[in-house]
Amino acid sequence: MAFTNEQLERYSRHILLQEVGVKGQKKLLQGKVLIIGAGGLGAPAALYLAAAGVGTIGIADADEVDLSNLQRQVIHATPDIGKAKVQSAKESMLAINPEITVNTYYSYVSAENILGLIADYDFIIDGTDNFPAKFLINDACVLAQKPFSHAGIIRFKGQLMTYVPGSPCYRCVFREPPPPEAVPTCRQAGVIGAMGGVIGSLQAMEAVKYLIGKGDLLTGALLTYDALKMEFRKIKLPGRNDCAVCGEHPSILQPFDYALPSCDLKAE
Repeated sequence: MAFTNEQLERYSRHILLQEVGVKGQKKLLQGKVLIIGAGGLGAPAALYLAAAGVGTIGIADADEVDLSNLQRQVIHATPDIGKAKVQSAKESMLAINPEITVNTYYSYVSAENILGLIADYDFIIDGTDNFPAKFLINDACVLAQKPFSHAGIIRFKGQLMTYVPGSPCYRCVFREPPPPEAVPTCRQAGVIGAMGGVIGSLQAMEAVKYLIGKGDLLTGALLTYDALKMEFRKIKLPGRNDCAVCGEHPSILQPFDYALPSCDLKAE
């Protein structure tokens, strides 16, 4: 695969990096990343992965753009209100980098379709904002042996971790979703807009590092960020032999859907 002059210019700042170079940029162009949720987390992740030249990016979301999204979901603009988020996201991504392929999935992600959605991708980004979706994504990725980045944001705080086969999974840390209404969503509690940019960009960085095979991923660790204190903390996460999905004797053998309140069906 030979680079065109335009590609050499477009990706020149990557190619200059010893850790990336021509070889790493080719890996990005051949890479495939699926983003589930075109909201506050998925928006910056999608923009940076498109700009980085990840060759195939899938984006799944069943929602339409509304005015309240624009405070943090920077992939959408005011003229996009009422448009499917996946279509708005695709247009923005191709405006940045028209040579990539963007696959859109305008539907809810469920136990019925998730294994088919993730099958062709190298890395998955969880950009959802509710616990049932996060457990579904975790279980499907563990069962399919797909690496993924988990993240969550609320108020002035965020967190993320990365799973690769053999490392502790999300369910190792959080065994079951909390009872309904026990933990507010960002729709109920609020979220500072730039938090999505901070954490979603870190998710994109994890995907890039995975694709080029460089650096240390956030496996076996949870990174938390408190914007008011301007404080990052990295917490070591031990695996659990009794984990229901990745343990020695798993009881979860297929993805399944937890009950989801209708008010929580939106992405971050």
